[in-house]
Amino acid sequence: MTKLSVASSNDDILRVLHEVADATYAVLSTNTDWGLSGQRATQYSIDLRTDAAALEVLHGAGCAVLSEESGRTGDWHDDAIIVVMDPLDGSTNASRRVPWYATALAAIDANGQRASLVANQFTNTDRWTATTGGGALHNGTPISPSPCARLSDAVVGVSGLPKKHPGWAQFRALGAAALDICLVAQGTLDGWVDLSSHGVWDYLASVHICREAGAVVGEAQDRELIVTEHTERRSPIVAATPQLLAALHNVRNEA
Repeated sequence: MTKLSVASSNDDILRVLHEVADATYAVLSTNTDWGLSGQRATQYSIDLRTDAAALEVLHGAGCAVLSEESGRTGDWHDDAIIVVMDPLDGSTNASRRVPWYATALAAIDANGQRASLVANQFTNTDRWTATTGGGALHNGTPISPSPCARLSDAVVGVSGLPKKHPGWAQFRALGAAALDICLVAQGTLDGWVDLSSHGVWDYLASVHICREAGAVVGEAQDRELIVTEHTERRSPIVAATPQLLAALHNVRNEA
């Protein structure tokens, strides 16, 4: 198995992330137990099994890991590649067989983001990827956001609901933040706003994909989005254009 370090190429890192997505898909594709784990509220048994499969690949590659399910594991040191991971984002969608749930993987080092992958795990064929400086792809094809600049024209993805109608054209609440945010990168949605908060594993891969695609990214309180503590929470905002980002920032802070 390829051993990764900060000296590894972004393409080599991305190849390992693809191996992780394959391993978690293998667990999901044969799963018949969609019950709760009994260990933590809203955690499903399948969350733990996909986490174990992903950790086997990542630890085998020498990566440190920050996972929603298992916290910080592996060898955390200055020369390590750290993978921020949600092995199954959209667990409730998966449990009800809504075809919109993901494995989200963001590889970082001490200098920032290196490579990211978000895989729709309903099938093993639908993946968004990015490498720093290398652009963003959906199933190998370069992607870019829409030109939408006005909130009144925008179709916006949300997590949570505003207290009043904010003036957008339409909204979508699809239930898997990692996938939802990728839709902004490819121009399917014009923006996405977190009206509550999320752990870094839910958004970090997707905001990297958005940035590499040419979308713009912010945070409700203008905080840094790259964090490596399990307890940290952020409220990301993503938009096709700076003008729309400013409008969605206002929506979030009025919510």
